[in-house]
Amino acid sequence: MSGVPLTLDAAAGKRLEAYLHSHIPLVRHMQVRMDTCNAHGLTLSAPLAANLNHEGTAFGGSLDSLAMLACWGLVWLLLEPGPAAHIVVAESRMQFLRPVTDTLMAHCTLPEAAARQTFLKTLERRNKARITLHVRMLQQQILCARFSGNFVAYHDMP
Repeated sequence: MSGVPLTLDAAAGKRLEAYLHSHIPLVRHMQVRMDTCNAHGLTLSAPLAANLNHEGTAFGGSLDSLAMLACWGLVWLLLEPGPAAHIVVAESRMQFLRPVTDTLMAHCTLPEAAARQTFLKTLERRNKARITLHVRMLQQQILCARFSGNFVAYHDMP
């Protein structure tokens, strides 16, 4: 697992999108889509119409959920196609800076190679590893929200 270089591409993103839609009902309700998956990270999107609040802007819970899904999805991609692991969020923080009035976009930045390698080696060695990920949510190049979270992957213990 730890010696395999990570390749993020549209095909990997589509596999993730299919997995999310088949395993997490909220994804279907929010109409989440993989927007981009490349060497810079993973971007998920969702239409505003399916995620409105009473003010006619994006519902904060939808923004938080989309950001968390982008991070969770990036961890899933880091582990693909290795042995199945459980992925959970251990801690998260969301900052809402401006209202979102168009398509919700959550970009999870791919961590540096050293952080990815440490995460994968630790999981291989200890059956459990933690990684911190960050999301930026932009609208017309303006930062509207940011998210950071600690995600844990683990294998069932024998």
